[in-house]
Amino acid sequence: MKKALVIGIDHYPVKPLQGCVNDAEAIASILEKNGDGSPNFSVRLHTSEKERITSAFLEEKIVELFKGDADVALLFFAGHGIINPATNAGYLVSQDGAKGAWGSSLAEIMNIANKAAPRIKSSVIILDSCHSGYAGEQPGLGNDAAIGEGVTILTACHREQTAGESKGHGLFTEMLLDGLSGSSADICGRITPASVYSHVDQTLGPWEQRPIYKANVQTFVTLREVAPKVPKDVLRRLPLYFPDAAYTFPLDPSYEPDRANFTEEMKSNFPANEANQQVLAELQQCNRHGLVVPIGTVHMYHAAIESKACKLTALGAHYRKLALMNRIF
Repeated sequence: MKKALVIGIDHYPVKPLQGCVNDAEAIASILEKNGDGSPNFSVRLHTSEKERITSAFLEEKIVELFKGDADVALLFFAGHGIINPATNAGYLVSQDGAKGAWGSSLAEIMNIANKAAPRIKSSVIILDSCHSGYAGEQPGLGNDAAIGEGVTILTACHREQTAGESKGHGLFTEMLLDGLSGSSADICGRITPASVYSHVDQTLGPWEQRPIYKANVQTFVTLREVAPKVPKDVLRRLPLYFPDAAYTFPLDPSYEPDRANFTEEMKSNFPANEANQQVLAELQQCNRHGLVVPIGTVHMYHAAIESKACKLTALGAHYRKLALMNRIF
């Protein structure tokens, strides 16, 4: 029960854009399926390349998105945004938008999303438009949040900034797509608005447009899932390998399958052990993603052939705790 409304407008009569239709099509495509090809969002895509997106059309589709019941309702908009200086009101600009009637009011969109709970458990609003950081502000109260329960907003820039385009995509959406492809996934392969924001925030420099993330949620919504960085069954075995978080797991040459450089004495004293080699392979997976580190050496290979040990990092201890609590799913 996840649905998404994706809108991209390039074809404005004044100041046309070049990347918004591309942005919308790419976002729609990536949201439809998880990394393994399983269904994710049910997406309705509308672009100015195929239809005229008027103010009335925008309002109708946004109202429709937040009607009924759903686990997640997501709105993505790429196009012009504006703040009317006379009224301090922000708008998503439609193709027929003009002074006095620019398009869809950001305050009204937030109002619709806020009222959708609890019918809709999580509402996510992602905007790649100029001045989009206005969303979630109380008119006249500066940056005080106006975000209802279960609502998350992620915008390309602050209210005073413009959103740039480059090479056929919005700068923000290009990084958003990278994050949704897997760059912002956690160890279990889950991608959330918060992790996407962190990815975008780290990529944009201090002199560029700055993204905005605000949320009023009790749990993070998963936007998409990709393959786990470490298989979940391996994560569930962390308490088996590490009986407590401070435990050091002893290794020896029997764990290492590459025995080409072994002396005859090493081969005799530590015959190959297939079960141990499987354990080391799993610990090496954890090592590659910062959950386990060797002690007294840099590489897990040397920890094994030198009969040293390995231990959990703080992140590894966290996932060990999740495994104990049966929360790796």
